[in-house]
Amino acid sequence: MSKNSVNRRAFIAGTAAAGAAMSLPAASYARIKSANEKLKIGFLGTGGRCQQHIDVIVDLRDEGKPVDPYAVCDVWDGDETLGKRGNDKKNRTGRGLYPSAKTCGIPLDAGKGRISKDYRNILDNRDVDVVCIATPDHWHAKMAIDAMERGKDVYMEKPMTKTIAEAIMVVDAAVKYGRTVTVGVQSMADPTWHAALDYIKAGNLGHVLQGTTSYYRNSSVGQWRYYPLKKDMTPKTIDWRMFLGCDFELGGNKLGPTPEEMPFDRAIWGQWRCYWPFGGGMFTDLFVHQTTHLIAAMGVRFPSRVVGAGGIYMEYDGRDVPDTATVVADYEEGCQVIISATMCNDVQLGEMIRGHLGTIKFLDGGDYIKGFQVFGQDIKGGPAKPASGFAEPIHTFKNPKSGNATRALWENFLEHVSMADKVARRETFSTPELGAAAFSTVNMGVQSYRFGKALFWDKEKRVPKEADASWASQWEARSKKHGKPNQIQGWTGGEKGSLLTPPDYQKLEGPWIGGKDPAGS
Repeated sequence: MSKNSVNRRAFIAGTAAAGAAMSLPAASYARIKSANEKLKIGFLGTGGRCQQHIDVIVDLRDEGKPVDPYAVCDVWDGDETLGKRGNDKKNRTGRGLYPSAKTCGIPLDAGKGRISKDYRNILDNRDVDVVCIATPDHWHAKMAIDAMERGKDVYMEKPMTKTIAEAIMVVDAAVKYGRTVTVGVQSMADPTWHAALDYIKAGNLGHVLQGTTSYYRNSSVGQWRYYPLKKDMTPKTIDWRMFLGCDFELGGNKLGPTPEEMPFDRAIWGQWRCYWPFGGGMFTDLFVHQTTHLIAAMGVRFPSRVVGAGGIYMEYDGRDVPDTATVVADYEEGCQVIISATMCNDVQLGEMIRGHLGTIKFLDGGDYIKGFQVFGQDIKGGPAKPASGFAEPIHTFKNPKSGNATRALWENFLEHVSMADKVARRETFSTPELGAAAFSTVNMGVQSYRFGKALFWDKEKRVPKEADASWASQWEARSKKHGKPNQIQGWTGGEKGSLLTPPDYQKLEGPWIGGKDPAGS
């Protein structure tokens, strides 16, 4: 194995932070605030996903932990019949502004600093320490940056933003203001991904070539159309202009269209993930989950080249976003990530990391996956048929964790909020830096799909740009220099020459110049 192992230094560059985060101890609430104080948490956007965040904080409060579900904001009055808890969670009263206030135990006469349709009122409340952002995607960055400017720490749902430029702005704001920010990819609370990274860093897979992941599911009504529309969802109960965000800017761009450009529509309000002005469909809502933990396990971040493909092949219901899509991301480290799905079939592609010496196969599970198995490679010296299946695993990692991954991510976030060290407090399980890399990958897939172009990542300017022929040509040039010190412009892998062991007869290759045999015979 050592003969085929490669220099991994460039491949795992930038992974130290991720490894440090996932090895941190469990939350110690005693250090968050003094015994007489609680972290006061404001929830911005109190729809379906936010109810799970409220559940976590209500449970922690009820267990005597120093946290307080203190404030709520939503542009919709709400409905007490939607999303009620089961018998084990009896205090949930529904979704939206006023039902969520009741769930949190906030008096309905508490004032606009605690119950409001305008998020600025919550941020202006100096008693609010932390905000949880679970709005539609186009609001994430604006709210997060405004919160950090006001000295608040941020738990923001995935995808962290709507555009790549916004993601970079959030990263820069977190650094500038020294705030703790976690992106709500709950799978990052799972130790499996860090265990896989350690296995790869040890050289056990040899050169890592490809990671694959998927998020296949099925629906008889169309993805996101299962969010119910209610007759009392009207301009009287919903602040449509605030939802659109047309009166707000970030980076010189308006957050959304005007009411004249997009009149009130219950479907756009309740099923906004189907429409480009507010999100990126499965690319950003679903792919970002899988991409985040897969690139964390592989030790890569921003891709070098991305292509997105797909289409609306079945769900002809007025939506903008595709029901079938694939993103292919290539990395300068010499590997590739494939993310694929259809919303009309639920058989997964399989989540794996493939190296020259072995394959990591991640095992399905609940909130936490079951771990992974490693399968060796039977490397042939000649032609071979593709393997028909997996043999016995050569290594198995069994995940010791179980339970509520959303809660685990919150506990990790709250632990870091309490830290005095300005650097350490930012290194949560799911940092904005990791979130920006994952989001940029899938969003470049959106742009490629919509505009018909392959894209490069400009790592100096931190923006995507239109691709050219240089990606293929650099690898062809590298191949031509096999066996010689690497001098390829832009390659950072650090290896010299070919990664293969050529057979003796390969010495016979080479052009015959002037009729002379290069082998000397």
